[in-house]
Amino acid sequence: MARRSSSGGAYDVPPEDPDEHEPPSDPESVARTICLNLLTVRARSRAELATTLRKRGVPDDAANRVLDRFSEVGLIDDRALATSMASAAHSERGLASRAVGAKLRGRGIDAEDVEAAVAGIDRASEYDQARRLVAKRLPALRGLDAQVQARRLVGLLARKGYPSGLAYEVVKAALAEDGAAIETPSGEFGLG
Repeated sequence: MARRSSSGGAYDVPPEDPDEHEPPSDPESVARTICLNLLTVRARSRAELATTLRKRGVPDDAANRVLDRFSEVGLIDDRALATSMASAAHSERGLASRAVGAKLRGRGIDAEDVEAAVAGIDRASEYDQARRLVAKRLPALRGLDAQVQARRLVGLLARKGYPSGLAYEVVKAALAEDGAAIETPSGEFGLG
């Protein structure tokens, strides 16, 4: 029976089936639906999807079958995800390889894929990114004492995962270019 509009005419749409919006009861169908919905938003690692399926009560055997199939057809590719994330985190956010690796491991990507992803981030690339970060931040610090500038810039680089030796080298060069005289008594920038 068709529903009627307020003007008395019949709708062309049949009434909604109340069961239409209920999720399927087959665990594999549920797992597929959950995974597809999550992958529609952004790429995810196999571990992230497995964790979500477990939280949603999908049995492990059904979840593994769906995850294996999604891997076979290329919907889940941890190595490609790791490579893409490493590149973006380094070039866009300025993270060093150590911080990129930690971020990838936090997403459940295995050690071999993490190592392959961060292999493209060499010392020269880290040095260039560190210089860019320091150059971007330095103008806001110009009114401060050179020692304070140095500590804040080294801290910035440390939070981004840069090794201390590289951070000191970059900051020292940037401050020298900027005309700031820094003292390095008992340790780099008085931090030692």
